Amino acid sequence: MKNLIATAATGLLLGTLTAWGTDGIEMRHQGPNNTLVRVTAPARYILLPVQESAPNAEIRILSDGKFDRQINVNLANTRVDYYVPLDITPYEGEHLLIDVRTHYDRTTGRESSDAVWNELIKLSDSFNRENTEKFRPKFHHSPDYGWMNDPNGMFYKDGIWHLYYQYNPYGSKWQNMSWGHATSTDLVNWEMQPVVLEPGSIGAIFSGSSVIDKDNTAGFGNDAVIALYTSADAIQTQSLAYSLDNGQTFTNYYGNPVLVYKRESRDPNMFWDAERQCWVLLLASALDGEMLIYNSKDLKEFELTGSFGKDYGCRDGVWECPDLLQLPVDGTDEKKWVLICNINPGGPFGGSATQYFVGDFDGKTFKCDSPAETVKWMDYGKDHYATVSWHNAPDNRHTVIGWMSNWEYANDVPTKQFRSSNTLPRDLSLFRAPDGELYVASRPSPELEAMRLPARKQSATINAKGKSYQLPADRDGICEIAATLTIPKGATTDLTLSNAAGEKVVMTIDPAADTFSMDRTKSGITDFSEHFPAVTVAPARNGSNTYEVRIFVDRSSIEAFAADGRFAMTNLVFPENPYTTLSVSSHGGKTRLESLYIYPLDPAKGK
Repeated sequence: MKNLIATAATGLLLGTLTAWGTDGIEMRHQGPNNTLVRVTAPARYILLPVQESAPNAEIRILSDGKFDRQINVNLANTRVDYYVPLDITPYEGEHLLIDVRTHYDRTTGRESSDAVWNELIKLSDSFNRENTEKFRPKFHHSPDYGWMNDPNGMFYKDGIWHLYYQYNPYGSKWQNMSWGHATSTDLVNWEMQPVVLEPGSIGAIFSGSSVIDKDNTAGFGNDAVIALYTSADAIQTQSLAYSLDNGQTFTNYYGNPVLVYKRESRDPNMFWDAERQCWVLLLASALDGEMLIYNSKDLKEFELTGSFGKDYGCRDGVWECPDLLQLPVDGTDEKKWVLICNINPGGPFGGSATQYFVGDFDGKTFKCDSPAETVKWMDYGKDHYATVSWHNAPDNRHTVIGWMSNWEYANDVPTKQFRSSNTLPRDLSLFRAPDGELYVASRPSPELEAMRLPARKQSATINAKGKSYQLPADRDGICEIAATLTIPKGATTDLTLSNAAGEKVVMTIDPAADTFSMDRTKSGITDFSEHFPAVTVAPARNGSNTYEVRIFVDRSSIEAFAADGRFAMTNLVFPENPYTTLSVSSHGGKTRLESLYIYPLDPAKGK
């Protein structure tokens, strides 16, 4: 940016007006709600001060006098909650003008020039990405800063898991939808990468998917990474971008949009059908509650071949984020197709959730095996949504991940610099339950076991008085609990996580009802939303009175699984202090705790 300093010295940047600002920044207030900010020194970032309760400000970026793009930021009015970086290195050597348009209420006499951001905006060559908030997870993916929701476009290549996600780089509430990017070699430790797709002339960047085009069907080269995503503006259309550097950067296709449907539609998800030598694309016709099915030879032109969903499953909200997988049935040579359908609202305990359908797929249409009124949930917690799979996962695995939150309160959870994490990665298969139906088995991915530190096997006979076990004191009590319990007929067993302040989460196994439940009504901070305190209940589909469970405890989440994956339950929790104790008690009879392992977890151990 050497040109900027010389130009500023001549007085040409601001004319004859004397302006004020911080070092390297000059400002001119043009009215109650408009401020021009010029950069007059070289730097990597402009650090923007954010106050989440402040009115939204539109920040228009002009380079050499030409409009480049616009972002929206809650610029600090009376206090600063945190900073976000605006990378200005792409404008090096150019005249950079930031046109800030605020929305203060003129009836109060409040003007943009009165807001604290004027004095606190600053240039910097670095940005501290270290986030030490007490609720930031230790072994779940979350962005270093900013808002995150749906996982997008995930693929595996050359030993690296690529995870893209709906992302706001300029604040921790939903807006400025872009594709953030993180990479991992072990599904536990994630490295934040630069944003790959940002809002453009035909809209914000909504959800989509990515594939490796091994045979150059799209014409961008062998092994090009092809992404299809929803461009969201006045209408929703589907656009294509391609990467020739293994997903680190993408180029938008000049012919966008490549797919337009007559109704609101979004979240394209695609895979290669080797048998029929074509691409299959699923698209959510959100308001109609249908998944559209397309075929394509080149990912640029599409033929609508069928749809699924009319009158099927839960229909209490919009349908989003589809996926279509062929899964093996445990213990057999059989395979069946599973169509994943995320819905908001309509979840089993309110808000957003993931349902699915099991059936057959002939390359053009999907047919469900179950009656239309059957509803199957992939996870019975409040905080599991937008679940989709990795393309090209190794060893023919079907590995998925979800967004660990709920649209009922996602913008209001008690974090600041970041909002939202992903669930643990899970590997899917099918099992046949005693009722004869096929259900999805959801098991924590095997890479997670590498985090375990040694644990001593414990066993006991449990009565109503119960027994207590200490959780790991270091690393904020993060751990995996693996327990096998034999529960007599008519009895129930509670597993309770608690701390000295009386905050607790009670998990109950009820063999008579064949259920597993989790009560987070007294789990810690719950008053930020009336929808947050909840008791969630899953059918265990266990088939015997011996239950094997795995429970993962992070700083702000609990995920419980049957050891064989027959149920999964994901819930956020926000204890003021980490849970320190696991208590096991039995009511209506004595439970045999056959084995208990409390594994301290060290995420770095798996690197």
